[in-house]
Amino acid sequence: MGVDFLLHERVRSGDRAAFAEIFDEHARVVHAHAVRTTGDRALAEDVVSLTFLEAWRLRDKLRDDVRSVRAWLLGIATNVMRNTARAARRHREAMSRLPPPEALPDFSDEVAGQMADAQRLAAAARALQRLKRSEREVFALVVWSDLGYAAAAEALGVPVGTVRSRLSRAREKLRGLVEEELAADPRTGGGHMSSSGTAAARASHRRGTR
Repeated sequence: MGVDFLLHERVRSGDRAAFAEIFDEHARVVHAHAVRTTGDRALAEDVVSLTFLEAWRLRDKLRDDVRSVRAWLLGIATNVMRNTARAARRHREAMSRLPPPEALPDFSDEVAGQMADAQRLAAAARALQRLKRSEREVFALVVWSDLGYAAAAEALGVPVGTVRSRLSRAREKLRGLVEEELAADPRTGGGHMSSSGTAAARASHRRGTR
């Protein structure tokens, strides 16, 4: 606790080296959270950058009211993705008025495999987007980013009981939605979930029992 307090004091005073320590410790978690939520690795990189820029701007909040820096950062990332989603919708509407781009061929089995992985990730992200935003955010924080209920409640600014009820609803809905998305996309093999996808689903279910 003493080490954390001193580090936070240094950050609040504008010490960039101290802030770099926080970045090094938490950037991978923020990036993984953004990838799983958006289904877009390039966008996730932008989310990480914007999250830490905003964290630096809000560094004075690293006081007693921030019990978990990880939860604080994931809360900022969640807000960044809310704003990014609105911008992305406007972008899609503009792009929809343009002619479709020419399809690129597959050049190798390795590339095809990478595309299949990306398609499965995108299917999961699409299913997540069909949840209510409040349910989606709780699921991403607790299941994918492995925050405890109390930390997720801190990140979102809601009671712990609200986190629990939203997560329960999200899990129940998401099981069916993921299957629907995979079945609707012929590129993913007609709706048959991969062994890795099945394992991830089982892992999520096990977390739900804690």
